[in-house]
Amino acid sequence: MTSVATLGSHCALQVLKGAKEEGLKTVLICEKKRESLYQRFPFIDEMLIVDSFKETLDERCQKALERCDSVLVPHGTLVAQLSSAEIKSIKTPVFGNKHILEWESDRKLKERLMQEAGLDIPGAIKDPKDITEPVIVKRQGAAGGKGYFVASSKKEYDEKRVRLVSDGVIAENEELYIQEYVSGVLAYLQYFYSPLREELEFFGADQRHESDIEGLARMPADQQLGSKKTPSFNVIGNSPLVLRESLLEKVYEMGENFVDAAKRLVSPGMNGPFCIEGVYDENAKFSSFEFSARIVAGTNIYTDGSPYYSMLFGEQMSMGKRIAREIRTAAESGSLDKITT
Repeated sequence: MTSVATLGSHCALQVLKGAKEEGLKTVLICEKKRESLYQRFPFIDEMLIVDSFKETLDERCQKALERCDSVLVPHGTLVAQLSSAEIKSIKTPVFGNKHILEWESDRKLKERLMQEAGLDIPGAIKDPKDITEPVIVKRQGAAGGKGYFVASSKKEYDEKRVRLVSDGVIAENEELYIQEYVSGVLAYLQYFYSPLREELEFFGADQRHESDIEGLARMPADQQLGSKKTPSFNVIGNSPLVLRESLLEKVYEMGENFVDAAKRLVSPGMNGPFCIEGVYDENAKFSSFEFSARIVAGTNIYTDGSPYYSMLFGEQMSMGKRIAREIRTAAESGSLDKITT
């Protein structure tokens, strides 16, 4: 019987709960330090205990996953813990397109794909000396906001970078990405593309709560200016967001354009779950500053189903369950090669 496997972090509980609801066996690759946490949940059939997620690449883990006839569901921890080359070397079938995860991790490739999709994206600043307006400075890959900062000049950029290096948050030679700062209502748009049905689905939207930038925003302006601490954008949690219905047509258009662009640039394309991330301005125009080419943690707020999916499927459907249904359908029809790489 086909099983669903994933790393014990990020959205593992949602993924494995959904797999169990679809009648599939569940396998968790679990770091020893988190074993007691995941033992609490009865829908986890088997745990592969490791000291580090890097051991996912080891022969022991790969053989265990093969024995369980596993499909590995990637999420943010896989992208953060393993290099693109390591992910591509995984022998276990990976749900979706493991090659597109490199495009998520590399800022230049990410920008190219977003441009190909025709998304409105904030401009990139190539050199800190060209900073004249507020910018947000980001790390490569799935850093979860840790090490991000805002700057309004080269002097401020240099000061904050030096501070983060001295605090051990970023490496001294780490390449950072500088992007124009766009203000507005943050929205993280969650999608699923099914290669079996050749159809895009809009799953839902969320907002992220970041520490300690949110706390700083609640301080009086003079105290904000007097603070010497570089605010962190480290993601702590998520909350649901329901969009105005008039915005949905554009939401679908952006998602479909992104899927089409991914097919052209990185075969077999953007299969499975993904997220387009950005802000709505005062005219309800969406500017996209990121994408995630796999399930995002914001879907965890809809473990009993999103409002949009309840209208599409007529039942409670989490993203984890939607992934599992795609896997089960493909396995039953002998089409796993269409949904895995």
